[in-house]
Amino acid sequence: MNNTQQTKKRRYITGFDGLRALGVLGVILYHMNPNVFKGGYLGVPIFFAISGYLITDQLITQYQKMGKFDFKTFFVKRLKRIYPALVAVLFSTSAYIVFFERNLLANLHKIILTNLLNVYNWWQIVNGQSYFERFANNESPFTHLWTLSIEGQFYIVWPILMVCMLKLLKKRSRLFNVTMVLAIFSAVLMAILYQPHIDPSRIYYGTDTRMFSILFGCALGIVWPSERLRADIEARDRVLLDTIGIVCFVGMAFLFMQLTDQGAALYRGGMFLFSFLATVLIAIVAHPGADWNGVLTNPIFSWIGSRSYGIYLYQFPVMIFFESKMTNIADHQVLYHVIEAVMILLISELSFRYIEQPLAHFDYSQTGVFFKSLFSRKGTQSRRTRIIAFVSMFILVAGMTGAVQATTVKPGAANNSQLAKKINKNKKANAKRNTKLIQEAKKENRQKKLAQKNASLSRSLSISSSQELESRAKSHPVNEQLGKQYGIPQTALQAAQNMQITAFGDSVMLDGQNMLQQIFPKMLMKADVGKQMVSVIGEAKGLADQGALADNILVGLGTNGPFTPEQMDQLMAVFGPERKVYWINVRVPTREWQNPVNDTLNRATKRYKNLVVIDWFDYSNSHDDWFYADRVHPNTVGGPYYATYIAKQILNVKS
Repeated sequence: MNNTQQTKKRRYITGFDGLRALGVLGVILYHMNPNVFKGGYLGVPIFFAISGYLITDQLITQYQKMGKFDFKTFFVKRLKRIYPALVAVLFSTSAYIVFFERNLLANLHKIILTNLLNVYNWWQIVNGQSYFERFANNESPFTHLWTLSIEGQFYIVWPILMVCMLKLLKKRSRLFNVTMVLAIFSAVLMAILYQPHIDPSRIYYGTDTRMFSILFGCALGIVWPSERLRADIEARDRVLLDTIGIVCFVGMAFLFMQLTDQGAALYRGGMFLFSFLATVLIAIVAHPGADWNGVLTNPIFSWIGSRSYGIYLYQFPVMIFFESKMTNIADHQVLYHVIEAVMILLISELSFRYIEQPLAHFDYSQTGVFFKSLFSRKGTQSRRTRIIAFVSMFILVAGMTGAVQATTVKPGAANNSQLAKKINKNKKANAKRNTKLIQEAKKENRQKKLAQKNASLSRSLSISSSQELESRAKSHPVNEQLGKQYGIPQTALQAAQNMQITAFGDSVMLDGQNMLQQIFPKMLMKADVGKQMVSVIGEAKGLADQGALADNILVGLGTNGPFTPEQMDQLMAVFGPERKVYWINVRVPTREWQNPVNDTLNRATKRYKNLVVIDWFDYSNSHDDWFYADRVHPNTVGGPYYATYIAKQILNVKS
């Protein structure tokens, strides 16, 4: 091989496979258990920064050598690299939905199309898709594909923009400055758009708010060209590079453990800092004079890194579909996640061998010849090739069938179960009641404040109230049959009629709304499908500011995902120490966070004297017949037990 050929061949940086391996493992662990591996989603900025560096380094090198950039070759390579596996995961997932998960058919055609057009992340934003709901609304197996759309947009726009800047700005320093200004603008936009206690999915998905990670890599590609990096450097420079690498790695590990996916610190500087540290580490790994490339190079990392694209693609479909069939994940977290990991790696290996690699080198001008040979008895294709081809065609046809069928499915119509109808009905009824209840709560709170100014009056009201309960229990009994059947004394039911309660919950509470509000007519319920802690903090503060927050608080959260002790502290701070807080723990055996959520609540009772945990899990866990098929929402049998058990805890009725 002559010198000219050697200069054309780019050095393969094996340490990048190690970084990709760490990134994809972090993402998978986060998706498996966000409560334990809470910073795993930060693997994505690593992918972005590596892509930015490699593409920009390649682009500038080619432009400076040839005076132009070969767009056709670049785009063809990207298409061959990205689309075979993407098409495979889209249509194989669609085929599975057709046969086994038809409740996910709604919008399937739009999901496939927007992924193929690299705009899926914006479709998710426009359609209000949350990245952080882990249980409700039949979690989509395509949620994670937003990253591919951002990468696709980058591959299309950046080479064109870069060539224009190279012609206009010429100097690397100017290119670097413009790129960094764009990156900082993106990070500032993320910080500005972030609003505490509101689902940050818009910011998480947005190209405009996430592009700084890629642009950091681009900026590095401008000032740190791989061709100019030399291995023969002085010992002190090697030590300096390795030390900087250690600092960056430790800093990234620290942020991995500290930054929660919906916390203000992440969106107001945390992800920016992590991306910066990752970019500097990429620079160290790329330098042949440093030792970090060797540190991150080993057979395991090389295998995972080379297959990281397929591993990332297949992780969510495997997890979603596997967990939809396993109803006791909370009891077998480690075992089931090991099974999921094995399945993901196995499918990714098959995809790498039989889809990604062959199609990356396939001459598409010979497509007609290939199919003609495939269907010909005298064709030259091997038996294995024929089997793979026919299986692929079957999956493609089945997947396309799903996309066509999806055009006839109205959004929301896929889940037409008895439970879904009940929850939707309760949600509409609840919305109508809340405006009136808020006004009543404000009025009653004002009256209580006036009564508290006169201690003797307050005592006399208490005495007359107790006497009145006894009298009404005899003369005007309420919920009489309910009380007898579930063991609630009539005096307690009378007290419940005038008890002000503000309730915050998810679809489980919404499922039990009718009977809860039958027992507590003045219960103001702020419950919704998929609700999580982050939104409740803001809602509670809003009601407190209006003077509409009751002295008794009922909370039912944790079904849709775990929450941190810090988030719980924020909510309890809004409630204050004077209010009595009743918190229903969770029974969600189909998710791994069931036990961690309940442990968090139990530990919190030691910090908050005004907190009472209603142990719905222990009370109901041996009664599968009380629940719908999801093992989470009480059915018509379990619903009364849910409501009356909560009522007895609030009313201090001994079972």
